[in-house]
Amino acid sequence: MPDDRHSDLQNADNPSLSEQRPTIRLDGSPLSAGMVEIVAQSRAHVEIHPDARQRVALCRASLENAAERGATHYGINTGFGKFSRQRVEASELRELQANLIRSHAAGVGDPLPSEIVRAVMLILAASLTRARSGVRLELIDSLIGLLNAGLTPVVPETGSVGASGDLAPLAHIALALIGEGSVFDTNGMQRNAAAALSDAGLEPVVLEAKEGLALINGTHLMCARLALLRQRFERLWPAAIAAATMSLDACRATDAFLDPRVYEARNQPGPSRVAESMLAMLQGSEIIPSHDNADDPRVQDPYSIRCAPYVLGAVLDSATSIWECLDAELGAVTDNPLVLPASTGGGVDIVSAGNFHGMPVAIPLDTLAIGLAHIAGIAERRIDQMLSAHDPETHLRPFLSPKPGLHSGLMIVQYTAAALCNELAGLAAPASVVNIPTSAGIEDYNSFGPRSAAKADRAMGLVERVVAIELLCAAQALEAHRPLRSGKGVERAHEAVRTVVTPLSSDRPPSPDIEAIASLIGAGAFADSV
Repeated sequence: MPDDRHSDLQNADNPSLSEQRPTIRLDGSPLSAGMVEIVAQSRAHVEIHPDARQRVALCRASLENAAERGATHYGINTGFGKFSRQRVEASELRELQANLIRSHAAGVGDPLPSEIVRAVMLILAASLTRARSGVRLELIDSLIGLLNAGLTPVVPETGSVGASGDLAPLAHIALALIGEGSVFDTNGMQRNAAAALSDAGLEPVVLEAKEGLALINGTHLMCARLALLRQRFERLWPAAIAAATMSLDACRATDAFLDPRVYEARNQPGPSRVAESMLAMLQGSEIIPSHDNADDPRVQDPYSIRCAPYVLGAVLDSATSIWECLDAELGAVTDNPLVLPASTGGGVDIVSAGNFHGMPVAIPLDTLAIGLAHIAGIAERRIDQMLSAHDPETHLRPFLSPKPGLHSGLMIVQYTAAALCNELAGLAAPASVVNIPTSAGIEDYNSFGPRSAAKADRAMGLVERVVAIELLCAAQALEAHRPLRSGKGVERAHEAVRTVVTPLSSDRPPSPDIEAIASLIGAGAFADSV
């Protein structure tokens, strides 16, 4: 990947260059999740590297030469799915491709957010640029033209089974390319695609052989949603660590269990890394030594505190493997058939396989939802520990009430966290293990990865709010130990909370406070604390 593309991406996050629109150049190498996010948020210009343009043109020429020899090739001069044995005449190939797009645009439900659709479009364009799909440069240029013009196809959320590509969602994107369907313009208004293209100075595409199939075969929706979820997770993670560590000191728990020798004995990398982060956040705490004496009868702290490194560490190790799968997919070609260099001699082989199958992404997405449920589940238990105040040694009032009885304090936020965790338990049930065959049994084992993605996306939003609730409670509980201060990392997290939420001095609706902290989490405000 050229160094200039990396530098352009970094410029996007530099406030001094905020008016300079960065450029993402597609050269055939893997995208990063950061690139996907910056294009999804309409903050980057996309173009194709000249070398990649040459490779795409050569691949297209090879496909056309192979097609002219008269052999039968799936999707090039045949029908699709169950109709793969039906040969289509050369004079009907354009109509075949357009009909494919129209017939497969069968999605239902609310439109996907524009950010997700733009991420899909970028990943699709990058895949086509890898010169294995046999499409013309004009097709990729048209797709990138939509991105750069800020026109986002209207794509209903539901309809893909995540096996023979994300067919329905991608067909709705392709509809806009051929001047049909609808798009959202830069103002978020839904418009007729043909009119919006015309106003933007863009021409509808006339699809040639293979191009309709190349547009709709692929795991691009699943991959896009996972890429965006990774970026959200990277901002959630330090908030979750900060919340757990702040709760430890808020409950006047011991830090003895964070001894590095303990984790050396356990021999698991994730727990060791979490314990190291928590211990670093607590450095300089005045609260821990204040109760490190024989007067404190507590021998061990609850699992939700003492075992936090093991639970969160397991999630971290799981996430590491998920991101490895994502990184691989961001460099993939998930089309079918593929145009490949001939195994012997010159020319190319046109090979039908199953690169479009979504299981390599569906299982990681299902796994992510399980990890998110555990982040929230153990956080809810710490919330309950702070609000229940079972031990007088914690120095905490019941429900952190300013005046118990007169004020309910934060009593009901634990109810909210419990409700969120209940839903998370359902979202953690894998979608990828339930198979329903399609296309008259030809496509007889599907991944349902788009449903895994939708569940993981919903789960992320719920977890952000459970962690926000823990930070709300822990910040309030920490006030009970003043003038003693916690460690520097904990105090930075506390200060971040206090930029949007004032201490509780009397009852008030907690909902705005929760949402304000959740917004902080989404903005990555706790990265400097850990």
